Amino acid sequence: MKAGITMDSPLTKVLGDKTAFAVEMSLGLRTVRDLLRHYPRRYVRRGEIAKLVELQVGDRVTVLAQVRSVNTRKMRSRPGTMTEVTVTDGANSMQLVFFNRKHGALREGAWGLFAGTVGQYKNAKQFAHPDFHLMSGNDDEDWARALIPIYPASKEVSSWVLQRSIKLLIDGPAAPPGLVVDPLPEELRVRHGLLPLEEAIVGIHRPTSTEDVERATHRLKWDEALVLQLTLAARRRAAALEPGIARPRKAGGLLDAVDAALPFTLTEGQRSVGDELAAELSSEHPMHRLLQGEVGSGKTVVALRAMAQVVDAGGQAALLAPTEVLAAQHHRGISALLGPLGRAGELDGDPAGTRVVLLTGSQKAAARREARAAVADGSAGIVIGTHALLQEGVEFSDLGLVVVDEQHRFGVEQRDALRAKGNRPPHVLVMTATPIPRTVAMTVYGDLETSTLRQLPSGRGGVVSSLVPSAEKPSWLDRAWARVREEVAAGRQAYVVCPRIGDDDSGSAETDAPDDADGALDDALFEAPGDGERRPPLAVLVTAEMLRAGPLAGLRLEVLHGRLAADEKDARMRAFAAGEVDVLVATTVVEVGVDVPNATVMVVMDADRFGVSQLHQLRGRVARGEHQGLCLLVSEAPTSSPTGQRLTAVAATSDGFELARLDLETRREGDVLGAAQSGSRSGVKLLSLLQDEELIAAARTEAQALLETDRGLADHPGLAQEVAALATDERAEWLEKA
Repeated sequence: MKAGITMDSPLTKVLGDKTAFAVEMSLGLRTVRDLLRHYPRRYVRRGEIAKLVELQVGDRVTVLAQVRSVNTRKMRSRPGTMTEVTVTDGANSMQLVFFNRKHGALREGAWGLFAGTVGQYKNAKQFAHPDFHLMSGNDDEDWARALIPIYPASKEVSSWVLQRSIKLLIDGPAAPPGLVVDPLPEELRVRHGLLPLEEAIVGIHRPTSTEDVERATHRLKWDEALVLQLTLAARRRAAALEPGIARPRKAGGLLDAVDAALPFTLTEGQRSVGDELAAELSSEHPMHRLLQGEVGSGKTVVALRAMAQVVDAGGQAALLAPTEVLAAQHHRGISALLGPLGRAGELDGDPAGTRVVLLTGSQKAAARREARAAVADGSAGIVIGTHALLQEGVEFSDLGLVVVDEQHRFGVEQRDALRAKGNRPPHVLVMTATPIPRTVAMTVYGDLETSTLRQLPSGRGGVVSSLVPSAEKPSWLDRAWARVREEVAAGRQAYVVCPRIGDDDSGSAETDAPDDADGALDDALFEAPGDGERRPPLAVLVTAEMLRAGPLAGLRLEVLHGRLAADEKDARMRAFAAGEVDVLVATTVVEVGVDVPNATVMVVMDADRFGVSQLHQLRGRVARGEHQGLCLLVSEAPTSSPTGQRLTAVAATSDGFELARLDLETRREGDVLGAAQSGSRSGVKLLSLLQDEELIAAARTEAQALLETDRGLADHPGLAQEVAALATDERAEWLEKA
């Protein structure tokens, strides 16, 4: 090995050009640091290496065996060759099959480890294209170890090659001294009982016991959590130092008028969060706050009061909504609440008020020009819109507050694109009705301070939820439609939600937002209800016709989905809100924000096609008035299956925060943190949002303490280097897209 090897050295200096190129191209590992941070995905115990007689079809196993015979022949039914290798463990034998591949190293008498999934052909067990590594004299020490690491590998680079390469770096005869420099301050490491980094690297790659692996993993998780929290804390500090404009509350203005016009009393939570926002808006440092709350907890009113305070202080407020349906509803609701105060400049408007304008992509050109002009000259104090607000040509006179509704539908890029339209950095409030587990709030939303609304306004009827297993108990579905008819007969209304639109959408989920946020299915979270290929999801158009001709015949039924023109969607939503439609058959275009107090029943068809949080959002559309609501989750999934049990759990609790944790349990970590996290250069490989909550919280505290010192990270260059790498490298992509 060449001299002068450091953690930043390219792998070509360690492995040679050919192997280094294969490792980089197939696994994305470029430097010594990347290779040492490429951790085993599991370990094989010497005593756990399977015996051939014990193998079961479908098992993923590793066997230690000797090659007894090798036979290569041409295939009769198609071009190419097939190599059949018979191996034995001394007592029993099985066949390995390779197609169109040369395996000159597989010679009679050779011993090796063979890993793969056990298959069966003509009643005989076999491996097709197993991964294998043949033992040599140099490997005796490795095979004698109690735990043999198995690495995430590729067709080009096997686990065995990675194991041998890492061994060169950490305990080979030419391993460079002082290669691993510990970035953690010693007092922090001692305070939390953490291994030195060099011991942890050896412990995870060359363990002698499971205790070695556990202690090493704990230390390496700390590295990931601390660097991540330092990065987020640095962003929070940088944002707090930005030169913004204070927007203090003024008596006798729009905010006081809003409070006087509210037809209800604010909850204690709304008042508390409102005071918190008012104080931050009064500061010259821009607010960056996440407001999360239960479905129906009144976040929009809190946001409106903040917008009114900014307007009173001479600024403008922009509300970014994910769909045109929701943007239009916000515009109607805020305009109705403000009355003449929201129509300044019009004949019946109050000159002491402001203008509330709507800006969406589907507006007619003249309406869009008028809205843009009002935004640009400052006469529109409250601007509500979709992604159209982000377009070039939309210029604000003095943007003071950005409110992002349903933050999970947008990326950080969209939030920042709207912020950039301010003359100076505006205050930012992002809202979500999808409750966020503590660990997600500390990571994905870690650059924001968090406020929470748990208390629901008084006078709400609540929601009762039930699972309708339509395949096991068809009569329950008949009863579900009977309940819909009963509610309509009592003067109330119902939603029926389906996963897709129908006709020409080829089984795909519908979308109403440009980024495909609306109607996204969550198939990744739920397995098929039975064996074989899944049928296409139920469609709005087909279901509506079935209901018109069958169980809901005679009722006033309408459909709503994202392919309708914006004015048509708005007209149908208005008709439903006015009580002119009994049953609205829709996609998830109604998932967020839609507020029709008289709607008391929600029937979700193919409920297994939706995620946990999505179902909770849908359920929140009913019981927004005084009558008790009913949510029926219809699914063909067996009630005893994991999917059926998840749906039962959704039906059993209305606590969105409890369901958020259930949702996290059903998701892969990479789905939560963003796809980039799963990559080899992500920087977050071991940390689990579900299992490491306390560790992440402790790392957050330590990160804040480190940055609050006079010298910050100046005395910890190793940590500063890791933070700089995460901030500038492509590994930060998941932070930007989360």
